[in-house]
Amino acid sequence: MPDTIVFSLYTMAFLYIVAGILHFVLPKFYLRIMPPYMPYPKFIVWISGLVEIGLGFLLLFPDTRSLGAWGVILLLIAVFPANLYHYQSRRRTDPPKWILLLRLPLQVALIYWAYTFV
Repeated sequence: MPDTIVFSLYTMAFLYIVAGILHFVLPKFYLRIMPPYMPYPKFIVWISGLVEIGLGFLLLFPDTRSLGAWGVILLLIAVFPANLYHYQSRRRTDPPKWILLLRLPLQVALIYWAYTFV
């Protein structure tokens, strides 16, 4: 694998592992962006953090890389409603609305990035 692809892969894995850890360090942030119709929001934040950490580690190993990449793709699709809700219900303490709007199409780029490792 060329060095740039290896760097891209490790960067992706690192970002998902860190993002997963942040679910436990900053749970209030993730709870704020949960749509109110979602049941058991604390459990969902906790389990999604574990899933992100697990997917990050799956990306690191050749035998599990494809599974990890597909998992990341499915996770990004699954969390899209929360990101859309965050944009629609922006609070004063949230990032500017334009950043929240930019994050929505960014998920397509993240899905493509993960797809490169399928």
